[in-house]
Amino acid sequence: MQKESVHTKHAPQAIGPYSQAIIVEDWIFTSGQIALDPGTGQLIEGDVAAQTERALLNLKAVLEAAGASLNDVVKTTVFLADMGDFNAMNEVYARFFSTSPPARSTVQAARLPRDARVEIEAIAKKNAPG
Repeated sequence: MQKESVHTKHAPQAIGPYSQAIIVEDWIFTSGQIALDPGTGQLIEGDVAAQTERALLNLKAVLEAAGASLNDVVKTTVFLADMGDFNAMNEVYARFFSTSPPARSTVQAARLPRDARVEIEAIAKKNAPG
């Protein structure tokens, strides 16, 4: 099995010993994205809706660097600091995945990196049908 690391300046740099994504054949496995501003590396101000949008924009940038798009995502996992934020997160998420949305799990986590409200990871297949 050959693995290729993905790195892009259009998404936040890793804040630990991990890659933004790994490609294996046509499969892309992203690391979780939180609402870090790619330019400053700082968590953005705002509620869970604003943080969800920034996290998804970061995810989009990582996928594009890997040669894919949000349309190629087959599975996401959403981690919320508070399940009470589900509806606000879901409204933003639906705008990014409006057609043939991927499978998804959403869980509440005790604490997320940098005390973010939301973190989103994805599995994508290049040129996935749909």
